[in-house]
Amino acid sequence: MPKWIRLAQVSLVASAVFLVSCTSTSDIESMPSKNYSERVKSLVMHFTAVNYQESVDALVAEGNVSSHYLIPRLDDSSYPHDRLKAFQLVDENKRAWHAGLSYWQGRSGLNDHSIGIEIVNVPFCQEDNPADASLSAITPQIMGAEKNRDLCIFPEFEEEQIQILIKLSKEILERNPDIEPTAVIGHSDIAPSRKNDPGPKFPWYRLYQEGIGAWYDNESLSYHWLAFNQTPPSLALIQQALSAYGYDLVATGRMDQQTIDTLSAFQMHFLPWQVTGEFDNQTGAAIFALLDKYFPEKYEQLNTIYQSEVLSAQINKQAIKESVQQSQLTKSFPEPLSNNEEQLANRAQFKAYKGRGELFIETTDARSADIFINGQKLNLGNFDQAQRTRVSIHRRTIDGQNSLRVENVQPAGASIKISIPYPTLAYEVAPFKPLFRHVDRFIRDEVKEGFPGAAIAVVYKGKIIKRTSYGYAKKYDAIGEPLAQLEAMSSEHMFDLSSNTKVFATTLAIMQLANEGEIDIYRPVHYYIPEYRGNGREVVLVRDLLAHASGYADEFKFYRPDNKYGEYFYSQNKLKTSRLLLTALPFESVLGSTQEYSDTNFMLLGLLVERVTGMSLDEYSQEKIYSPLGLKNTLFNPLRAGFSAEQFAATEIFGNTRGRHIDFPNVREHVLQGEVHDEKAYYSMQGVSGHAGLFSNTDDLAILSQMMLNGGGYGNVKLFNEATMARFIKPSGKSNNIGLGWQLASDKSKQDLFSPYASASAFGHTGWTGTAVVIDPSYDLAIILLSNKRHSKVTAIEDDYEFAADKFETGKYGSVISMIYEALIEFEAQKQLQNEN
Repeated sequence: MPKWIRLAQVSLVASAVFLVSCTSTSDIESMPSKNYSERVKSLVMHFTAVNYQESVDALVAEGNVSSHYLIPRLDDSSYPHDRLKAFQLVDENKRAWHAGLSYWQGRSGLNDHSIGIEIVNVPFCQEDNPADASLSAITPQIMGAEKNRDLCIFPEFEEEQIQILIKLSKEILERNPDIEPTAVIGHSDIAPSRKNDPGPKFPWYRLYQEGIGAWYDNESLSYHWLAFNQTPPSLALIQQALSAYGYDLVATGRMDQQTIDTLSAFQMHFLPWQVTGEFDNQTGAAIFALLDKYFPEKYEQLNTIYQSEVLSAQINKQAIKESVQQSQLTKSFPEPLSNNEEQLANRAQFKAYKGRGELFIETTDARSADIFINGQKLNLGNFDQAQRTRVSIHRRTIDGQNSLRVENVQPAGASIKISIPYPTLAYEVAPFKPLFRHVDRFIRDEVKEGFPGAAIAVVYKGKIIKRTSYGYAKKYDAIGEPLAQLEAMSSEHMFDLSSNTKVFATTLAIMQLANEGEIDIYRPVHYYIPEYRGNGREVVLVRDLLAHASGYADEFKFYRPDNKYGEYFYSQNKLKTSRLLLTALPFESVLGSTQEYSDTNFMLLGLLVERVTGMSLDEYSQEKIYSPLGLKNTLFNPLRAGFSAEQFAATEIFGNTRGRHIDFPNVREHVLQGEVHDEKAYYSMQGVSGHAGLFSNTDDLAILSQMMLNGGGYGNVKLFNEATMARFIKPSGKSNNIGLGWQLASDKSKQDLFSPYASASAFGHTGWTGTAVVIDPSYDLAIILLSNKRHSKVTAIEDDYEFAADKFETGKYGSVISMIYEALIEFEAQKQLQNEN
């Protein structure tokens, strides 16, 4: 052995002895403290989104990311081994780079205090790059799937992967006792706006059964679900609950993008069968059940808030009822006088009908007053100051506008408050039956020739003077053969209103919100929905959408993978469709250059109502419009609300296939009855959309029409005032036949709807399924024509499809509406001529 080697060995031994000697003689003495904790607080699950070899390249090579463990996949061709095993890439005591920007339970930057497990699992994802319409499926070149990769199909995890994961996780938890069950989480939980791994197929419940992670108790879930069905918690409370559980979420009370992302992440973890990003009572129940189980103190605090919300809801329910129960006239008398205003003060005008009407008097100090209706003094005794006095005025009212005057309120200095409700509908059909015999004969003849069915209501001067049904609600069975027993149409049958949804749901909602100052139609849409930006969206006003002047095409078929802009824009999920509408769908023309009727405008307006109110469109319209008016048969998704299919007029025979000529994923092929026909509403928006989805019948639409004829109210319910209504039913731009939401008769260009007889003040709308409503204030008239003309055989003609019932005049509206106008005009003319003679 060379001498220099022996010298080196001696030197090393001497150095070691010296070091030991120094250590043993150190002044440092161990004194263990009880005040410490483990570094590791969380266990984070990921999927790699790439195969084994690409995962190794990304996780092991310098300059990229890492994780503590990697679990391969046996069916992965890039995996070189015959047996599946886990690989440790980073020591548990060291910091791996797997979490990125992240937050959980008060801690940010989870790389500092977590262990990460990457599992090879490759979703089929579509690149988020809407500028490129020719997108092809790609494999993400980063670890985990980016949140904005909208279209992802998630494969199942292998059974052997899960067995290895369970064994490894148990060992990690044993070595790291500070990892609580609620801190076993996914990448999407700690970064919900960026990530969606480990995805909805990850077996969280199975891990929980093995003692890994958290899950709710079914009894607690059911308890809270039932409670929330009675009184839903506020969105702000749900945001607080998610934050209390661990998510990075601020309680804003608004359905902002962070909330949508967080709800999606929570649902992927705890409700993977319904990942919608929307708040519902089951999601709320799951959050509360988890808090009840794992964070009882936080739960008690939040449950106390919820109980106060229940109490407030009970109080507010009455307050809401009272807030919408506003008479057409509510005024205090006497009014203060100044200068020479004696002929101006203490007077008012109201709408009524001959032989009908009432007013209410309230006072705390007045004994009597002289009250005149149309110049005739009411016979009143002394007032009962303890009660609200109801006074019939039916002997003094006339059709149309009536005058009210109040004098001599006694004693001097006292006051009274007078309220007069809006007119409500009376029913007087029998005397008018002969008037419409020609209409009845015309429609019944068409039914004999093959038209399926219809229902009509005519409202005239405050009365329903016609309420008739024709033909059949359903003629064909599931294979397109005539039923052995045809289902007769009735006036009670409900119809798919199709585009009449635009006016009787979305436009009415916006009119009400505008009247209350919640929406300013002259503000940009992005003022209310901040993410509605880019490519010119910033300058689009709410009014532009209402006026069909935004520049969008007439429709976009999100529900089809082969749509105009490619698979990126394919969506049969409301959350994704909403995101595409707000951030990606391009314009077809320059803003304001044309008024092109467009479903897209009203899909966006439906989202606007939801964003401003914090309620879904169906919930808002039901609570704020239909229920106060007493409407029982006007709603979205009626089959989910307990109605049966037999209560509806059927539409297309073979679903959305146009006689089995059209196919796309999940296409319906059965007879549609009680399900919205419109494909965008049904598939892409889950039945509730601003452009389609509403069902109703002639009776309910008669009330809504009379409400419009009254100037915004019905009975003791006021939805909006006449000034608001006037803004919506006047021409909105270059086209004189388009108002804000409503179609107009002002330039006589839409006689196919309004007929030649409609006045210039008439307005209304149609629906593709065969529905039409005309409201004409000049005649104090409303005509409701509902048909199921799409319930007929279909013939393919080149690239188009023709329904057999399209050839009938009843389904074209104008002829029938014209006959009704003509009958009434001639009726009034004959009355006048007889009176003159």
